[in-house]
Order: sequence, then C-alpha cells, then structure tokens
Amino acid sequence: MTNLFIDPDIRKAHTLPGAFYRDKEWFDRSTDHIFRRFWHYVADRDVIAEPQSLHPFTLLPGVLDEPLVLSRDKAGHAYCLSNVCTHRGKVLVEASGQKKMISCNYHGRCFNLDGTFRSMPEFKTVENFPSAKDNLAQLAMQELMGMYFVSPDPLQPFEDMLAPMMERIGWMPFDKLRFDAASSRDFFVESNWALYCDNYLEGFHIPFVHPALNQAIEFERYEYHLFPYVNLQVGVAKEGEPAFDIPEGYPDHGRAIYAYYFWVFPNLMFNFYPWGLSLNIVEPINHKQTMVRFRSYVYEDTVHQREKNSIDETELEDEAVVESVQLGIQSRFYEHGRYAPDMEVAVHHFHRLLALHL
Repeated sequence: MTNLFIDPDIRKAHTLPGAFYRDKEWFDRSTDHIFRRFWHYVADRDVIAEPQSLHPFTLLPGVLDEPLVLSRDKAGHAYCLSNVCTHRGKVLVEASGQKKMISCNYHGRCFNLDGTFRSMPEFKTVENFPSAKDNLAQLAMQELMGMYFVSPDPLQPFEDMLAPMMERIGWMPFDKLRFDAASSRDFFVESNWALYCDNYLEGFHIPFVHPALNQAIEFERYEYHLFPYVNLQVGVAKEGEPAFDIPEGYPDHGRAIYAYYFWVFPNLMFNFYPWGLSLNIVEPINHKQTMVRFRSYVYEDTVHQREKNSIDETELEDEAVVESVQLGIQSRFYEHGRYAPDMEVAVHHFHRLLALHL
C-alpha cells in the first residue's frame, strides 16, 4: 500500500488512485485514522428528552462497532458513555428507557448516569478500588440544532470545525427546526463511501445528471468556499425559484440563494433550503457499500415544498452515477484522473484531507 499524495496545486494534481476505492486495506486504515478522530451524528435530542433517560446505540456498525449509550441525569445534563461494563465487558443498556442508574445484569456493577462508578458487590477486599478506570468512558459530545454529535477521539472541537458554517448562516432560526419523518429515509448505495462524497463535492455534474436541479439554479454562478475541515457550495436561484430572505450584516444579503451545501469532513452534509435542513450522513458499511441517511428538518412556520427539484429524485440520480463509477474503477486500465480547477476544488480539498490523515 503506497502513500497517498495529492499535489496542493490543483492544476498539477491527480485524483485519488482507483485502488483507494476498491482495496479493503485503505478502508481499514480509515477506521482509526479518520472515523475515530472526527465527528458523527448519532441521534436527536428527543431520544433522551426526559431526566434519567438512556438510549443505547452502536457507533458506525461494521466499522467502529462501538457500543455507546446516551444518558441524561436527574439534573438534566446529557452524556455519551461507553456501554460496556468495566468489570467483565458486558453490554450494559440494551433498550431505551428511564432509570435512576446504569446497572450490569451480569455481576451487579452499577454506575451513575454520568458514567462514574457507583457500587459493586463482593469487592470489599479488592485493593486500589475503585479507580478512574472503573468509571465508564465518557465521549466528547456536542449538541447542534437539537442533534447530538460524538467522537471517540476528536482531533478538534466540533464547534471549532463548524465555525465557518455558523458565521455564514447563523441568522437562521435553528430553534424552529422540527424533524420530519415523512420525508426522511435511508438509501443503500453499492459504492465506497468516499466516492459518494466525491460526487457531492462538485456541481460540475449537475447539468449532466440533475436536469430538475439545473432548471432551478444559475449554474454559471455556482460557488465553492473552502475552510480547514468544511467546505461550502452555494446554489443561486433562478428567477421565480424559492430563495432565502437573508438579513443585513451577512455575506449573502440581497442575493437569491437557493441552497447552502455544507460538507463537514469526513462524511456529514448539511443542506440548507428555505424550508429547512436536509442532513445527509454517509455511513460506510464496508469498502464497497454505503448507507446514506437523509434526515429532513423543517421550519414550523414554513410550507415544506420540494418545488421542481425533488431531493429523492436527485438522490436516485446521484446513486446511479456513483454506483457506475464504483464499477468503472475496478478496471485495470483506470489509475487516477485530473481535476477541473474551477469546478472540483472541493473534491481536491477532500482528497488532500484524506491524504493528510492517512
């Protein structure tokens, strides 16, 4: 397995090698070097809305495979904890619900809802017990727009990573966003997770792949903005299409913005529309299969209209082209490609981050 190198000069650079998308070794290396170090959406605040609530889950099944539990204590403080008993390793919480403490039904060890050790039978004569290692590990967790994001070993705080996004759209009434189950769904894609991100990170393909979207935006005015671990694509609305009413004091005041497409390394996509937010989570299953979760959040006082461009329709178009690329890169004749300097700057940005961390 050779080292990755992406030339910082996009005019000279080559794309990731085809082997990156088809070889399991690169995928396995990404587990510790990327997915362990960055942030993941795990659930909405509602799953532990009440005091003394617990909600177990597995972080990135099949990849990180980490048993975790969200908890809220009596005082209302929320935590993300390891869901594995520090005695013999049994999974602790197996169903959501309300409890005064976390207890192991194997040997009776108990923990407070912040993960600190509480009690253990038959351990009175054990020396140097309890210690900090007898507490449940507490993961870094950040709440944003009523959603929880966690990381096992974050490279940097989530709020620092997302600062460029909040500076651009901090005027939006996030507190009015409400989850819309009817327009939320998961899509199974037969491709490497990074191929799906590649496709998302450029508008170059819009005229060729998304006819409805192409009718809604001014393709010639499509914009890209790069930040350390975030990038932004801006779609400008054609006349008559829905657009934001942006207040004074923000960069896009007076402009007809159709959508803001924010990508957060490595696999989160915040797509803001006048009606609300479509959060896309690209969850790898293995090196050639991916689950893309679409979660819609709408404003209470805004009619949820897809207009001419259906998000479902766009997703199916993306899915078809990405799966075709996954088939194509199996070819022994494909090594790597080149970047369109004006249209694939965000793809180049993504590839440079992958090379940096791998």
